[in-house]
Amino acid sequence: MSAPAVSVIMAAYNGAAFVTETIDSLFAQSFGDFELIVVDDCSTDDTRAVLARFDDPRIRVIAAEVNQGPVHARNRAFAEARGRYIAGLDQDDICLPHRFERQIAWLDAHPETVLVGSRALLLEDGETARWPGPDDLTSAMIDWLMLVQNPLVWSSVMFRADAARRLDPFERPELRYAEDFDLYHRLRRFGTLDRIEEELLLYRCHPGGASQKYRETMGASAARVLEEHYAPVFGDEAPSRAALVVRHFFARDPVPDRATLERLADTLAALHRHFVATRDLDPETRARIDGEHARLWWLVARPAIRRGTIGLRHALATRPAGAAPARTDQFLSAVVGQARALRIGAAH
Repeated sequence: MSAPAVSVIMAAYNGAAFVTETIDSLFAQSFGDFELIVVDDCSTDDTRAVLARFDDPRIRVIAAEVNQGPVHARNRAFAEARGRYIAGLDQDDICLPHRFERQIAWLDAHPETVLVGSRALLLEDGETARWPGPDDLTSAMIDWLMLVQNPLVWSSVMFRADAARRLDPFERPELRYAEDFDLYHRLRRFGTLDRIEEELLLYRCHPGGASQKYRETMGASAARVLEEHYAPVFGDEAPSRAALVVRHFFARDPVPDRATLERLADTLAALHRHFVATRDLDPETRARIDGEHARLWWLVARPAIRRGTIGLRHALATRPAGAAPARTDQFLSAVVGQARALRIGAAH
């Protein structure tokens, strides 16, 4: 049997409710030269029986002997992959019909790209919504965002198998629930990371999703990934700075006080200085990176102003150089925040 162009790797565990719709979305692809390798991680529901109903030679189901979690399952699936490209897909997400066609065309046309993702739509209770965050993610913007958050959705990415096989292991089990974020950083050594600005995936939001259930573990793992990249900038402070960024940019915990905002702003500024000093950025790209630096700062400053934990004057003192002046809505946030602070003070 000849090798397919694309190997889709999937870890399955108690996914009977959604996995049929996920696999059906593969059959609806405009590009059909793929294989799907599913490793069932000792499901206790009907997942195995559901998978057995699919009678298609492109699907291979491997039954794990022991439940070890999604990283081990994906590593085993990757070891079995035969395609020149690897597509990530979780058991509950849905590929839109032109996903593979668009991503293969991109990778064929851009040999410098090691991994390409796409925009995604959020799917919750049958309703779709726009994925939050910036548009038009160039490779440079992805590199910048990877220092403070994960801008790529696992179920949207496709990457070169030959590059991934240079990693040992493929995904690192000790970084559970941030293993995709870690993988992107490790693959970046072999080429650029890109994103197609077309929505090619429906990302399902539901209470059983890993991002909902394992928030604390995910945060600790993401901080460990960032520590490695923060060390050249912060030295011995890299662990505490990484933990701070994860808490307020990954987990979106509100900034509790002025000192925390000042430390966050200082961390962002140091990362920004190092980033622009170590890359050859054209003026347009530099302006976009500067703008995103400012947007990230407002992302944490504005909720703190609205909650009344930080005054507008104190927040503006930490604003990145070159950031746009405070707008009317930010002044309104300050008014709302001051009113809340007064109410809280009165209550005590």
